[in-house]
Amino acid sequence: MDIIANELGFPEGPIWCDDGSVLVVELRHQRLTRIAADGTKQTVATFEGSPNGAAIGPDGACYVCNNGGMRWTPVHGVLFPVGQPDDYVGGRIERVDPTSGEVRVLYSHCGEHALRGPNDLVFDSHGGFWFTDQGKRRERDGDRGGIYYARADGSLIDEVIFPIVTPNGIGLSPDERTLYVAETDTCRLWAFDIEAPGRLRLQKSHTQPYGGRMLYAPPYYARFDSLAVEANGNVVVATLAQGGLSVISPQGGLVEFVPIPDEPTVTNLCFGGPDGRHAYVTAASRGELLRLDWPRDGLKPAY
Repeated sequence: MDIIANELGFPEGPIWCDDGSVLVVELRHQRLTRIAADGTKQTVATFEGSPNGAAIGPDGACYVCNNGGMRWTPVHGVLFPVGQPDDYVGGRIERVDPTSGEVRVLYSHCGEHALRGPNDLVFDSHGGFWFTDQGKRRERDGDRGGIYYARADGSLIDEVIFPIVTPNGIGLSPDERTLYVAETDTCRLWAFDIEAPGRLRLQKSHTQPYGGRMLYAPPYYARFDSLAVEANGNVVVATLAQGGLSVISPQGGLVEFVPIPDEPTVTNLCFGGPDGRHAYVTAASRGELLRLDWPRDGLKPAY
């Protein structure tokens, strides 16, 4: 395990680039940062609110889930995001020009409903993207979450599942026939069959309230954050509280748990490197980007 960069402001959303650099969002510092292979940091863009998940789209731009801002509270000497701040600006999906740093709001509403706290996104090979909206929490109440599908050109956004409990990480199987969604508070991983771009085959019942399949929930206290997928179809979920990466089979069940020592707030990962055998992991409370040798090939993103 190597520390690639430190002193990051609660990093998330890592993207490995062909030049060997890694893009990360910094929730607390409100920026998109490029980290070179030697650890040098460069600010690509800054935001109102708080950037959360990120992915490269078909036009080479970086698309960012902006949760609208977080309230930062010290817990055991570390600042953690705990709810909706007084300066909350509203949730949105934003497009970032990676050369100029220009930030443009792509979506702030779905129909008449405002986005509340977009969290993570994944592109398919058709040029559209799925994203989660976790909502915002306040002292006495909170929003319900949803799953959405949108086009990168700003022409379409659909609410596909609502409500769902604190949806966070989202990813696609290698054949793009299955959508995976991780819930934070319940620590459950769900799988949904995809019929067509932006359309799920939902078969709801009293045992399957969302219309999908529950693949895995650990038998101990933990919270799921974002995820990545291996080339063989395994789903790797950043696991809060336990501090590591849960590798889950597409048939359900835990393949292995990879601990990240002294880091309870493992928020996200991506695969990269020339052979796809490196996992780049965001250790958020320590403010570090880590690189791990990985025993299996990671799935390459659509773009």
